[in-house]
Amino acid sequence: MMAVAIARMTSKFRLSRHTGGLFLVGLSSLVRSIHLSQDLKESVEDLVQKKSYERIPDILDSSEELCRNPSLFGFLSNLSRDTRIHVIDEMLRSFGSIRPRWKPWNVYSCLLGYTLQSCDPFPISLCIIQRMLRSGCLPVPQTHVFLTSAWLESRSWSHSAADILLDMKSIGHSPDCGTCNYVITSLCAVDQLNEAMHVLSCIARAGCIPDTDSYGTVIAAMCRARKTTQAVEMLREMVTKAALTPRQDTMAKVILALRKNKEVRKAVGVIELLENEDHDIGFEVYERTVESCLACDEYVLAAKTVMRMTARGFIPYIMVRQRLVEGLTARGDWDLACAVRQRFAELGS
Repeated sequence: MMAVAIARMTSKFRLSRHTGGLFLVGLSSLVRSIHLSQDLKESVEDLVQKKSYERIPDILDSSEELCRNPSLFGFLSNLSRDTRIHVIDEMLRSFGSIRPRWKPWNVYSCLLGYTLQSCDPFPISLCIIQRMLRSGCLPVPQTHVFLTSAWLESRSWSHSAADILLDMKSIGHSPDCGTCNYVITSLCAVDQLNEAMHVLSCIARAGCIPDTDSYGTVIAAMCRARKTTQAVEMLREMVTKAALTPRQDTMAKVILALRKNKEVRKAVGVIELLENEDHDIGFEVYERTVESCLACDEYVLAAKTVMRMTARGFIPYIMVRQRLVEGLTARGDWDLACAVRQRFAELGS
């Protein structure tokens, strides 16, 4: 047993002989890392006190592994709320002149981690997210979890989504669609679909107009959850009320979700809705709809969709064409089978 314990210890700590003594390299590396982290914290705090904010990205870039620790800005907790927000806001504004614009990414990440885990995360966290997005950067993936947790806690105190967003104005910032969309994306990423739908319905009151990404993110989450009725209604609202054009991948996700639920008539209805609103529908969306109809033996619906498809200049894959004609023929729909075959011949297929 002793031999096993020794073997485990020696595998964990590589021993190195150096000038008359044995040193635990792993332990010394850990100690050195602690010293570096402490030195980095002191350096950051010193630069903040001197208001030399533009120099912070340089020292964090040189210690990338350590800079992800939100505790680097833990000293800000010693300040009053208003002073803390003022200092962070000053930092954000000072980074606006730094080029390339993504250079302060490490600072943004560290600040965001600190503020989201603080007792008063809003509105300053949203301002950091906004600055990151405008600089062409994305927060680290785990931000979705921290942001959602902080958001739901704030909402539990009867704060409306619009009020949380509008609170950005209290420190000289204004909510924009990109920031709102990131909140929606975070909520959807951790299965808070109902709250994401609430935010989507409220962002207009915060002075932002929902865009294609706003709707597309929520629709995609509905499709993943196979809430097809809600997805179709949201798509309808998007194209009729908001007058927005959904992306092809959004259309395809709705059709695929309907196919999984064997709701092919709704899928054909989606095609009709998009055509009636004069939106461009890509080949993949038509093809998936036809395949969905064939998978459910709905050959007449498939034929009608193919007619719509060919009217836009698209021709189904050969296996789909053959299966459609054979299925119509087997059902005794000779006239429709001939019409479909004639249509294919006119298009030279």
